[in-house]
Amino acid sequence: MVPYIALLYPTHLASFLDWEAVQIFANSFQLDGAGGLFFLRLYFGLTGIILFFTGLPVLRGAYVSIKMRRPNTDLLVAVTAVSAYIYSTAAVLLGRNDIFYDLTVVVAAVVTAAVFYESSVKQRALNRLTDLTVSQVDTARVYNEDGTTTEVAIEEVNPGDRVLVRQGERVPVDGVLIDGNCTVNESVVTGESLPVGKKEGDDLVGGSIVTDSVAIVEVDNNTTSSIDRITTSVWNLQSAEHGIQRQADYLASQIILPLVGVAIVIGVILLALRDGFAAGLLAFLTVLIVGSPWVLGLATPLSVATSLEEALEQGVVVFDETVFERLRETDFIVFDKTGTLTTGEMKVIQTEAPQDLLAATVELERLASHPAANAIVNAFADEVDKQRSPLSNDYITDNRNKNQGSTVSEYQTHAKGVQGVVDGSEILVGNLDLFKEQNWKVSDSIETRVIDARGFGRLPVIVGRDGVAEGIIIVGDEPREGWDETVTQLSERGAKIIVLTGDDQKATDFFRRHPHVEHVFAGVPPEGKTATIHQLKSNGQVTMVGDGTNDAPALAAADLGVSLASGTALAADAADITIVDSNIGAVETAFDIANSAYHRVKQNNRLALSYNALLIPIALVGLLNPLTAAIAVLISCGLIAANCSRNLI
Repeated sequence: MVPYIALLYPTHLASFLDWEAVQIFANSFQLDGAGGLFFLRLYFGLTGIILFFTGLPVLRGAYVSIKMRRPNTDLLVAVTAVSAYIYSTAAVLLGRNDIFYDLTVVVAAVVTAAVFYESSVKQRALNRLTDLTVSQVDTARVYNEDGTTTEVAIEEVNPGDRVLVRQGERVPVDGVLIDGNCTVNESVVTGESLPVGKKEGDDLVGGSIVTDSVAIVEVDNNTTSSIDRITTSVWNLQSAEHGIQRQADYLASQIILPLVGVAIVIGVILLALRDGFAAGLLAFLTVLIVGSPWVLGLATPLSVATSLEEALEQGVVVFDETVFERLRETDFIVFDKTGTLTTGEMKVIQTEAPQDLLAATVELERLASHPAANAIVNAFADEVDKQRSPLSNDYITDNRNKNQGSTVSEYQTHAKGVQGVVDGSEILVGNLDLFKEQNWKVSDSIETRVIDARGFGRLPVIVGRDGVAEGIIIVGDEPREGWDETVTQLSERGAKIIVLTGDDQKATDFFRRHPHVEHVFAGVPPEGKTATIHQLKSNGQVTMVGDGTNDAPALAAADLGVSLASGTALAADAADITIVDSNIGAVETAFDIANSAYHRVKQNNRLALSYNALLIPIALVGLLNPLTAAIAVLISCGLIAANCSRNLI
């Protein structure tokens, strides 16, 4: 660019100014003879390198758009850059100084840089989510005929094989529990927030976690897991999703053919007027240089990158930039319950039991691995241990050590609780059904509190001693902080709020009573969630907010999917937007960002046309030259950069 700034621009400036010094300087720059040949060789080579190497991604995109017969912004950029390159080469050969090699350089370099900037911001966005959990299992532990086990790839598991799943592991494939009892957490697949007790003969869902005891699973005829089928469903939905062109690509498709047509007509007219082939060619190329809105190729990636950057600063990761163009006014906002409107973590919410019975309960629950047991131990273990003397034989120095200092003399697990003898007293901890099975006495007041707790989607744990229920510990998956305000504010934006969950009706009554919740769909499996989304889409635009693998097909099926980063990787992959800190209040922020990004793209697309708005009149009055073209480029690109620097939230 140095020769342009030092020589060529002053030469063209002299045509506007009657400055003798400038005129003398300009006259010294002539492109004839050896000087012109040197300039041609130098700039033809250097500009060619920039065009065909730096601008290769744009040229490739333009080629694909022609081959697919779907004009896009890459084609507009390529038309301008290549036309300027050919025009400049012809101009030098004709001894003229209106050489637009600089336009080729700027167009190829600036647009490619913007695309690179966009891709680098996207990569940074993906890097923010490296801590997401993965729900799929690659191997299984299969029983051999001699009683040993062998770890094999999932693909090698056959129907009828027996698979060992240890405590804390995921069930690799769907099957039937054929030995003993266990407790599993199926929330990642079904959305059910509370752990489920399983007995011999019950079905186990692939992807669920064995939280208590071990499981021996006989593989059913379909040697895949529910997780795999959900993943396939997400892939199919995403493969057929949207297909909407970016607004700028749509403009390109509307502009390119008329533009080329006008250029051909003008070139043919000049040729017919016998001005010569050179004049016709230059006129044809001039129309393309002036009329092609190539700045659209800069506006879109720069707009997207800026909006992605803005979203990252707000803790929102956007995976699909078409959100910024296809986001329309949402009619329905569908919230998953478990892990989205709630925390997805078991905690003790309320306790009504004697202190000494709580201490005995903690001793029993230390030996269990049920999520409710962990919640009880975490809530009361410190207080129980503090009440013991450090000199006592019963003192436990490490709460995590379940054997040292234990006062439990007998211990038995049930599918619905635990039982044992603590300090000489028989203790039973579990649900209402367990107490009835064991014929323990439960008062009407405790039974009423159990029923009420289930109405809030909570898990009531009854604690009893020597045949009588004496208290209740309510464990639950609590609503997220700020969920009420978020639902209210989104509703006030005009959207109808829907709650969609795999939990039963009783567990959703709390949300059903909210004045801004339009409807609650309970007991819905993953495929049912997708069907519900499709049904809602027939009545308007749908945004789905979820976090679990079971939500992934619904997230992919919705017009806009929003996932919380505390969820699974599959949910994040299926969504268009992920909330990094899992703050439910950031859902509204995500909508604000998407709306501002959409408006920014539209504004920048309009500003991109300022290049043509400036250059077309200049060309019509005969003042087109590299200097005026450079001014038009600076103004147009400067306006876009300034608009991108504005915070629209």
